[in-house]
Parts: sequence; structure tokens; C-alpha cells
Amino acid sequence: MQYHKAAIIGQERARKAQMKLFDYTGFAMLTYTIKQGKNGFEPVGEENLAARLVRGDEAMLFICDADGYAKAQSKPLPSQKCDEIYRKMLADGMAEFSGQVKTVS
Repeated sequence: MQYHKAAIIGQERARKAQMKLFDYTGFAMLTYTIKQGKNGFEPVGEENLAARLVRGDEAMLFICDADGYAKAQSKPLPSQKCDEIYRKMLADGMAEFSGQVKTVS
């Protein structure tokens, strides 16, 4: 797929994920919109999977695709608050991503 087409599709998918995460956290940043596929560029996947990354007493929440590409991420939150929100995301029916999240450093 051409980069421009992948970017347009991926941006739409990532913005939806960003708005969904915003509803939970009050802040969400758009991250990946495209990824490198076997045949060139691909948009991030349609899946919205919940993931979290814990660092010390803070954690961040992500919505990613099946390959682990983060489409949206929260700002760092206290771990306890992050855990509450994460449990709510899962209780609301969002599937959990258990692999390595690929995110912007």
C-alpha cells in the first residue's frame, strides 16, 4: 500500500482509539498511524486492545492493534489510578493485549 493511503486509513483508526482512551483518562495522545508490513506500508490495525506499561509508581495506558502498535496512549498516571481505569476498560469488553507494546519513545 502506498504510504499516503496507509497514513489516511491509519490516522482514522488511531483517532478513534485516541477518543476512546480520552473517555477513560481525560487525556490521550495519538501515537502510531502506520506500520511496516510485508508488502510495504500498512495502516495500524482496526483492533482496539487495552495494554499498560508500569514504571515504578506510575503507569501508562495504551490502545493498540493486534501487532502491538500503540494507536493512543495516556499520560503517566499513578499506578493505582491506572489499574482502576484498566480494569474498567476490560470490564467494558475491551480485549487485553499481552505482548510487547510498540510505542513512541
